[in-house]
Amino acid sequence: MNQSNMLTMFNRYGLVLLLSLLNSCLMAQNLPPNVAEKDFDAYLFTYFTGNDQEGEAIRYAISLDGYHYFTLNNNKPVIDSKAISSTGGVRDPHILRGVDGKTFYMVATDMVAANGWNSNRAMVLLKSEDLVHWKSHIVNIQKKYPNQQDLERVWAPQTIFDPKVQKYMIYWSMKYKDTPDIIYYAYANADFSDIEGTPQQLFYPQNGKSCIDADIIKKDSLYHLFYKTEGHGNGIKHATTANLHSGSWIEEEGYKQQTTDAVEGSCIFKLNHSNEYMLIYDVYGKGRYEFAKSNNLSDFTSIDNEISMDFHPRHGTVMPITHRELLRLVARWGTPSELTIAQKQNPVLEGYYADPEILYSKKTGLYYIYPTSDGFDNWGGYYFKTFSSENRKDWKDEGVILDLKKDVQWANRNAWAPAIEEKKINGKYQYFYYFSAAQKIGVAVADNPTGPFKDSGKPLIANKPAGVKGGQQIDPDVFTDPKTNKSYLYWGNGYMAVAELNADMVSIKQETVKTLTPDETFREGTYVFYRKGIYYFLWSEDDTRSENYRVRYGMADSPNGPIRIPKNNLILSKVPEKGIYGTGHNSILEIPGKDEWYIVYHRFNIPDGIKMGDAAGFHREVCIDKLSFDGAGFIQPVRPQY
Repeated sequence: MNQSNMLTMFNRYGLVLLLSLLNSCLMAQNLPPNVAEKDFDAYLFTYFTGNDQEGEAIRYAISLDGYHYFTLNNNKPVIDSKAISSTGGVRDPHILRGVDGKTFYMVATDMVAANGWNSNRAMVLLKSEDLVHWKSHIVNIQKKYPNQQDLERVWAPQTIFDPKVQKYMIYWSMKYKDTPDIIYYAYANADFSDIEGTPQQLFYPQNGKSCIDADIIKKDSLYHLFYKTEGHGNGIKHATTANLHSGSWIEEEGYKQQTTDAVEGSCIFKLNHSNEYMLIYDVYGKGRYEFAKSNNLSDFTSIDNEISMDFHPRHGTVMPITHRELLRLVARWGTPSELTIAQKQNPVLEGYYADPEILYSKKTGLYYIYPTSDGFDNWGGYYFKTFSSENRKDWKDEGVILDLKKDVQWANRNAWAPAIEEKKINGKYQYFYYFSAAQKIGVAVADNPTGPFKDSGKPLIANKPAGVKGGQQIDPDVFTDPKTNKSYLYWGNGYMAVAELNADMVSIKQETVKTLTPDETFREGTYVFYRKGIYYFLWSEDDTRSENYRVRYGMADSPNGPIRIPKNNLILSKVPEKGIYGTGHNSILEIPGKDEWYIVYHRFNIPDGIKMGDAAGFHREVCIDKLSFDGAGFIQPVRPQY
């Protein structure tokens, strides 16, 4: 191949393909997080309030900014201590989001202070899917293990996920008769109802003195441990390690609290959409909390003058939460009167998703979104999911419906831009799912909108139409003409092609293949729908990595064109003053029985997308906005909502 031909290959379409091929060869790929940081919108503070029976119970408070906190449920317990503990009281609650993004773990000291500081032997383990309903179990160390007659106390458990063993590590301080408090650990079992194995020492300072109230956070490649020096300074110290199992910790000199008063119960958390961390701790002798801030977890500055609370917490922890989780909490326990929570319309899905296809199912009466699973480096996703809803606002993750690596033999990469059609055949609903994979188009079939889908076994579209030299075979769209009941498949990046589908919906009539590319603005993402005698063709212009990615449309008298271009045909584009960029690749929803329409599309994620460069093009989020028409049938420009 000569140099000129090689350069020709690296056109704007080939570059994407090359990146995808290189990406598939990597031994390890950066997978998208189960909860994207972009979706963190608030904070949940779990705490108890005092040493009496009423105070030793788990309470909630919320904050929108990490600086101003408001109690929920009028500062009353959200969980009944008597129902979950052996002593009737719980203290020191620590809350953690699981690695799956949707399961929450909480641990607490099972203790009533009135019985004495050396009176407790147990901890409480709790697990929840929604932050409202919790399943709990008691782990009594003295009863569970032999030779524990000298055990005096079990304090302040916390949890962290250990990626090396793929389990949740629970760590806490224990004291035996005539010995100092030492931090131990054990792993939780699979359902978080007990601990496994024998507790092992996790940390013990070189000075040989007591340590309690450990809190661990991982930053980059290091684990940072903050702990209280019990009985010899009563302050917060800091140690680091690269390996939780090594037993080797680097202990930093000095204390981290920004007060001369005695403190305990430190918690470290990262501020949303920031590189800064908050260290908070209980100034227990003065009945107040103190906050300090750092960007390196070593040097802290007090910011107490910036903090407000309408309650007086004792030893607790703060965890970032999403907007939907926040709404769930206030729906259960009420919105604090001093707090105003903005009602966000978009994004409708949490996480990174793109190229949304929407379906109203006549069979189930539910709405479904079928997106590209985004957040993979260089569009390297390999599975498809779907989400269901009754109201188009609250969406349930129905899980993976097609996994290229497991379910498709002819491709295992670049799972992009699906389309779906519901058809009633011989009295039975069937679902035909068209998808891009390895720059080809396949089709899978199921009896339900959530699958399981079975691939046809081969690509439906593998080659470019005759006469087309550039572009890719991606972005399928399926449309059934309400006039004739014939179904058509549209596809193409760099060109728009169409073919009539056979009655089996898994093959095309080859003689009907033709190109319909409307004009030079066409890039990809064809979508066709019908309204009041007009066939509408929508497409995306520019590159999905560009902030100027946008949607245009044309009109036709048949599903085969020709396409007429209205004078003002740009209908969806960026709104910089709202921080909205990269709006494109859409589908359209008609509410059954109504002339009511919505456009479903993706945009750069907010707030970080516009700062991500090319990576914004594979870290996108799904939105829904109203679509309107004028009296002549022309589509009116959409007003993207935040």
